[in-house]
Amino acid sequence: MTTENHIVDVIKSVSVKGSKILPNREMLINFTSSWKAVTAEFISTLLLLFFGCMSCLPLQGHSNQPPLYAPFGFGFIVLFNIQAFGHISGAHMNPAVTLGAVLWGKMTIPLGIAYFIAQCSGAAIGYGMLLAVSPVDLIPAGICTTQFQTQLTEIQALAIEVVLTASLNFLNCAIWDPTNASNLESVSLKFGLTITGLSIAGGPLTGASMNPARSLGPALWTGQWSTHWVYWIGPLFGGSLSALFYKHVWLNKISDGAN
Repeated sequence: MTTENHIVDVIKSVSVKGSKILPNREMLINFTSSWKAVTAEFISTLLLLFFGCMSCLPLQGHSNQPPLYAPFGFGFIVLFNIQAFGHISGAHMNPAVTLGAVLWGKMTIPLGIAYFIAQCSGAAIGYGMLLAVSPVDLIPAGICTTQFQTQLTEIQALAIEVVLTASLNFLNCAIWDPTNASNLESVSLKFGLTITGLSIAGGPLTGASMNPARSLGPALWTGQWSTHWVYWIGPLFGGSLSALFYKHVWLNKISDGAN
């Protein structure tokens, strides 16, 4: 996920008394910005798993988890993260969003790889932190792991994750579209409510992961790898599909300055 002032936009050379910034100075600026962005991705994904999965903990006195509890929990932490970290890294928190940004041209491949590593590491540590403070043992029941309903086939679950993630990334593409620059108020609220809505719709079917890192963190600790591939292929394909479709079909390339 991202904001209109994405931190990884290409840094243009500027004039200083008629001369260009020295290459090593520009490299230093790029490195510093990238380091800050990658750190923000690590922390935001860590918090996503820590607080999001905290909303999946069994509530004392309730035999079943309230059905809207987890969707709103994840939606609100996404809202918080975008507001807190969006101006630093874009607050992707999601390899599928990062891949879409690379395909869109919003960021370089090396920076995208760094985001990917930070997101997966943050997800693993975030869930591990929750294990350390949780009053219940999360591992036997696989709490917060993403599993699809037994009535669904793997292909059906894959299709659901593709559509959910493509829908989510259409919102990212709309934010990246320069034509939409005047309609970017309350971006964090829009993303938070979108995550909530998609989770309400898809959660009962597949867990509505839409995020390989979100599925990876709990799987690493619980060892529940059954059909885990669905939560990588589905989001990555869905996020890429929507980014490429929007870029080549809907994007006004004249206003964007693209060739």
